[in-house]
Parts: sequence; structure tokens; C-alpha cells
Amino acid sequence: MPPQITVLDAGGQYCHLIARRVRNLGVYAEVAPSETPASQLAGRKGIIISGGPASVRAPGSPTVDPAIFDSGTPVLGICYGHQLMAWLLRGNVQKGDHGEYGFALLDLSHRSRLLKGVDGPQQVWMSHFDTVAEPPEGFETLGTTETCTVAAMADEARKLYGVQFHPEVAHTPCGQTILSNFLFDICGCEHDWDPAGQIVQLENHIREVAGNRNIFFFVSGGVDSTVAYTLCLRALGPDRVHGTYVDTGLMRDGETELVRTNFPSLHIEDDSARFLGALAGVTDPEKKRHIIGHQFVEVQQRILESEHYLDGHWILGQGTIYPDTIESGGTAKADLIKTHHNRVAGIQKLIEQGRIIEPLSSFYKDEVRAVGRELGLPDALIERHPFPGPGLAIRCLCSTESVAPEASHEVSKGGWILPVRSVGVQGDERTYRRVLALDKFPAEDEAARLINRIATVNRIVVSVWTARPVEELLAAPASLTAERIERLRRADAIVRRLAHDFDQTIWQFPVVLIPFGTEEKPDAVVLRPIDSVDGMTARAVRMPEDLLQKIVCELQTVEGIAGVFYDLTNKPPATIEWE
Repeated sequence: MPPQITVLDAGGQYCHLIARRVRNLGVYAEVAPSETPASQLAGRKGIIISGGPASVRAPGSPTVDPAIFDSGTPVLGICYGHQLMAWLLRGNVQKGDHGEYGFALLDLSHRSRLLKGVDGPQQVWMSHFDTVAEPPEGFETLGTTETCTVAAMADEARKLYGVQFHPEVAHTPCGQTILSNFLFDICGCEHDWDPAGQIVQLENHIREVAGNRNIFFFVSGGVDSTVAYTLCLRALGPDRVHGTYVDTGLMRDGETELVRTNFPSLHIEDDSARFLGALAGVTDPEKKRHIIGHQFVEVQQRILESEHYLDGHWILGQGTIYPDTIESGGTAKADLIKTHHNRVAGIQKLIEQGRIIEPLSSFYKDEVRAVGRELGLPDALIERHPFPGPGLAIRCLCSTESVAPEASHEVSKGGWILPVRSVGVQGDERTYRRVLALDKFPAEDEAARLINRIATVNRIVVSVWTARPVEELLAAPASLTAERIERLRRADAIVRRLAHDFDQTIWQFPVVLIPFGTEEKPDAVVLRPIDSVDGMTARAVRMPEDLLQKIVCELQTVEGIAGVFYDLTNKPPATIEWE
């Protein structure tokens, strides 16, 4: 069907999330390159320009055909799209004094059709560094935040609108109202899309891609691969779909047994020694991911060759979902945040050869769960917390040197810059920065303010318990070893057992091991409970104090653990996983 709305992709992490939010409101939308000529967009009822990692001030940054602003078609610019609209229409876009990441408070100054029904100060979600200092001629400023003088603007006569924040993410509560206003009140869209009932279309797609070929699936036991595998079984039948589970030695406690119980027909392949051997001495997070992905490809190749699956009649099935593709830099102009194991070179080669099928690659986690429920899969599988493909390897941080923490000058007292780094996403770009540790839980939203103020960190934790004062601990050289993986596995099992009921109220609860401790106890544990809808944005969650103390007391019994920290960082600026 012809789309009513086109989202122009400027490389933002949330570009397809915008289109999905539009579809959820009952309007069919497509995504197109940002430079799509205005002539090709004729007939659209509205255009949305996405965010992106670039600066409009930089040569070669993504742009749009300026003719769209004079076409009479309503245009909404989001984040980078907001800045680009201002820049092309001769407003003033400046480099900000401080980035703004995570929650912000939007103060409204003018009424607008775009903000109808949005009253008073509103919580919104930001991820930007540049800012619109002055709107173009003909525009009014609709709202501001603490660090953004033009957080929303409008030229009502030309139906041109811009917002610096992200209305498409779950953590902008008024976002759906704003998008609905744009679609129906401003663009005059009609309901023509029902996001439910996707299974028939998915099965037809699988049959079309597979043709007369069969599918070989490596099932991880997670939600994504389980749903994708089940879809393929339904579409082609069990005679044409073969599944194998590879035990990498990087799984959580009881993971392999759970998979064996739920999928008795799966072949279990134990390759733990191979994976741990390949990762020996590796500390860089991107290298870890590439090695794990490469090992997966080699194991898959060996199995495929041994079973004669490479005769042209077989293709590889994967449970890839859209956030994996986005963070791997898999969309036009998107920044690489982290390479997912199903986007490494060997997999890319199979994609180029047309030998990969990924039925869920345009879906987000909550949509995958909805498909799984419609398939009749049990809640025990569908409602499981997301677990990364590389497993515990990316939750077990490594180090190459002995470094002590430094007192933070940005915190009056009780603040330390830890000598460990984690991956973040700030302004749609990847960051790899230090971690700020506080000695007590700060006031609400203070963690976000500190990160916006301190350019050298992208994550904030609280020291809940340490065997010695934080300033006496040390980051020592450490790599991925069977001993450290088992230490993390034990800690993770404790948290999962004690926090079982709490788990039901949140999206995910990673447990991370960092090489920060003493000579006798070289590691510390970081607790990372977060809430999200789709994994693209996330909010750090405080657990009940009594539960936290129970977990800390039991973690102290794990050999080699010198401390417990609590991660308070939203996404952005930090990714959900530390690596």
C-alpha cells in the first residue's frame, strides 16, 4: 500500500522506531534515505526527519531536499531533523556547552497544534549536543529545557515543526500525543494499518525467501531465536528446518538445561573450550564481539559441512531483531555502537550471498513477544529477560593495566572516577568512557545531571558495599578466564534467584563483573536493573532496599568479590550492556 508518512533516515538510532510508532497509531509508514528528492515524496500526507549522530555544521553531514519545506506537505523534524530544519531555513544552530542525554523537563511557552493536549512542564527524552539557538524566520519557540533554548518550534502557516527531544521513545510520556497530533490534526492521516496479525505475512515472507531451500537454525534459547525458529517451523514444517544449540561456555547457570527441556529435538553442541580459548587474553569489547561472532560462524560452518548442509539447498536462519542491526551501524549513516555477533564479517558474507533469513529483523523486542504470544509459545520462554548473544563474555569486563581510582573534582565529596570503561550511546554516537562512582544514592535525576556535566564519563554507579574503601581498590590486569566467568555465573545466579519477583516488574537485570578489587579479591559486581519497552531507550530502576541488602549479603560469599556497585545510568547515555 502507498505510505501516508515517510520517515527520512538521517542515521538516527531511533529512525525505524519512529516509523513503528506511526504504524502503532494505525498509519502505514515507510523509511527512506534522507536525501530522497521532494518529487519522490509527492502524495505523502506528512514527512518526518529522524535524528542522527552527525552535526549539521559538519561538511558532508546528512541533509534533505530543501524543496520539501515548500511543498505544502507537513514536516516534523526530530533531534538532528529539528536542527537540520533550522539550519537549512537559516536559523542559528550552535555547538552546545554541554550535551543533554536522558530525561529533561520541557517548559512550554506557546500553544501549537503539535502540542495540543500537552500541558505544563513535561518529561522528555534527550540525546544531543548541538542545539538550535534561534529558530528560522516565521517560526515560534514552543518550549525550552534547562540547556536547550529552542526545544520545540513551529511555523504553523507552512506546517513545519521541530522538536529537539524524541517523542518516539517510551520515556517521553507525551510523545504519542505529539505524534498523534502531527498525524491526524496536522497531516490529516487516516487509519489504514493494523500492527496485529503479522504471522501470516511473516510466514509468507519466510516461504518467499527460502524458496526450495531448507533452513538451518542456531537456537540460543532466547526470545528472539525461539520465536524466529518457531515461525520457520510453521512456515516450512519440521522436515525443512533443522535446529542446533551451541553451548559456548558463556551462558548463565542452568541455561543449557532450560533449552534442552523446552526443545528436546534440538541438537546440543558443546564448544565451550573453543570459545574460551579464542577469547584468552582479549580485553577490548569490540574484539570480544568479533571473536565470538567469528567462532559462531566457524562452528556453524563445521556443523553445516559435517551434515552436508552446504549443497545450495540450505540457508542460515537467525533471530536478529532491529536494535541489533541499528547498534551495529546497519542503517544508512547510523553510527556503530557495538558489533552484534550476528553482524560480523562472516555473517555479512552470507547476507551478501543471499543465504541468511531473519524473519524478525524489522521488529523490536516487545513486538517479538507479541508474535510469540500469538504463536502460543509459553510465557516461560516469551517473558524471559533479553540476554546478549555473546553471553557472559560482554558482562565480564577486562583490563590490561594496574590503575587506581581518581577522586572526582566534579563531586564535592564521595565521588571517584573508576579505572574501568564502558560503552555508551550519546547523541547517537558510540562512546567508550570511564565510570563515576558515588558513595551514596543521589537525589532523583542527579545522576543524569552529572553525566551531562562531566564529559569524561558515560555511566554512574553507587558503591553499595566494598571490602575496603573505594580509594584503596585497584583495577588489575584481567582477561576472560574460566574462573572469572564462573565467578560471574555464580553472582548472576544469586541475583536471579533472590530477585525473581522483582524481575517480573522490569525489562532486564544484567549482572556485570568488573576487574576492580584487591589482590585476594580481584573483582567487583555491578547490578544493572533497567526498565524499557523496546531496548532502544531504558531507565535505571531502584530496587527495594531490603532486597538489595539480601543480594549484597549473599554476593559477599562469592569467592573473589571485593565490592558491589549499583548502576544508575539511563540509556542514553549508557548502553544497557556495559560492552
